[in-house]
Amino acid sequence: MTRERFSECLLHIRWTPINLASALQCDLSWVEALEAGNVAVPDGLAAWLETLAQCHEKVGVPTAYRGRGHD
Repeated sequence: MTRERFSECLLHIRWTPINLASALQCDLSWVEALEAGNVAVPDGLAAWLETLAQCHEKVGVPTAYRGRGHD
């Protein structure tokens, strides 16, 4: 997985590097190294991120709730 695709996947899932580090319970510095391309994204992590990103790309965000407030 390229660093560009890594960043795209995070954008599609609406996660920051902090969110990913929290989900994986790993060091933020490692996730930042992945994002910068200084460390290769492990195959298993790449496959997981691709699956999540593709799901979000396909399904999208529901628009019926835009502007909704607490009733």
